[in-house]
Amino acid sequence: MNTRTASKGTVLVSGASIAGPAVAFWLQRYGFTVTVVEKSTGLRGGGYPIDVRGTAVEVVRRMGMLPQLQKAHIESRRLTFLNADGSEAAVVHPQAVVGGVEGHDVEVPRGDLAEVLYGAVRDEVEFVFDDSIDALREHEHGVDVTFRSGVQRGFDLVLGADGLHSRTRELVFGPEEQFHRYLGYCFAIFTMPNTFGLSHEALIWNTPGRAAALYAVKDSNELHAFLNFAQPEPPREVHRDVEVQRDLVATTFADDGWEIPSMVAAMRQANDAFFDTVSQVHMPCWSNGRVALLGDAAYAPSFLTGQGSSLALVGAYMLAGSLAAHRDHTKAFAAYERDVRGFVELNQAQVREGDAALFPTTAEALEKRNNKLRSLTTLPPRTGRPAHTALTLPEHTEDFRRNG
Repeated sequence: MNTRTASKGTVLVSGASIAGPAVAFWLQRYGFTVTVVEKSTGLRGGGYPIDVRGTAVEVVRRMGMLPQLQKAHIESRRLTFLNADGSEAAVVHPQAVVGGVEGHDVEVPRGDLAEVLYGAVRDEVEFVFDDSIDALREHEHGVDVTFRSGVQRGFDLVLGADGLHSRTRELVFGPEEQFHRYLGYCFAIFTMPNTFGLSHEALIWNTPGRAAALYAVKDSNELHAFLNFAQPEPPREVHRDVEVQRDLVATTFADDGWEIPSMVAAMRQANDAFFDTVSQVHMPCWSNGRVALLGDAAYAPSFLTGQGSSLALVGAYMLAGSLAAHRDHTKAFAAYERDVRGFVELNQAQVREGDAALFPTTAEALEKRNNKLRSLTTLPPRTGRPAHTALTLPEHTEDFRRNG
């Protein structure tokens, strides 16, 4: 537990994935006493590869973490798109599709980024694992928090960094349905043996309305597998039943060839299979009283943009800086939202501008996509997407602590 006396006050952060430890890093640096609560029993390792791009690269540089992430960089070299029969449709450099910049942006396993963030703050920040927020009661001087374990504690502020299905958001702002914007797809991700000899590359198979991917991180004997399919209405009734989820995926891909049958069989056996809808979070306001949201809880862009982790890192930096610069949390939250919302909306809009076209739902759209892919070079691009660098970070200094 962090026993250091802080002049700025106490902050509870819900969620220990990316946004939570990142905001905790900056808050403790600026003189806050921070507690992070995480419902999992420990830090979640492993996980699919994620990108840190554009402005977020500058955030991790200022955190002193860029060399560690560069060392963990996956360096994917090839992305091969396949037709329904398994024949080759196009081969491109991965960054040409996602909009990253080779030699600048980094791609690392999600667990590696989480480990680096946690390692930077675990000695300065109190972490409470295997617990979560059960109830919040705000009053004039703070927020009384009741945890699932029955423990009750008081904090000056509460920050929700607990993901797409945020419990903090539900408690303070209402049911998630009013903030989720469903993008028309569902997906399952899991790991399976690398029996294909893949290295530093991914295969993406498509047929109208369905897609599958096998992703080889470096020379691992394990693959990250992905099954994605169009679904007009979100299947909310399957969210709490793992077997129903797997049945839905299996039924959807039942008549497909290539390696789909072996992937579905591997999904059935996987102990790490995860199912969800492809959605964004759009909220009219990211704060209410002494509670604010960041990362996917506030503005999930969906994996179609590949910007979830980058938005979390940038949002954490901006929110902590605003809280350090303003005595009044209301003004701090307002400044955070004013400065970050435009950046968020530009990146969320990447879906409308073509990222969703990676998974066409008609034969005509699929052929159009393949023709576009064939026009791309297999060499890494020299410039990224403007949305990735659309926010210039202000300089947040140690003066915040002294002036608090």
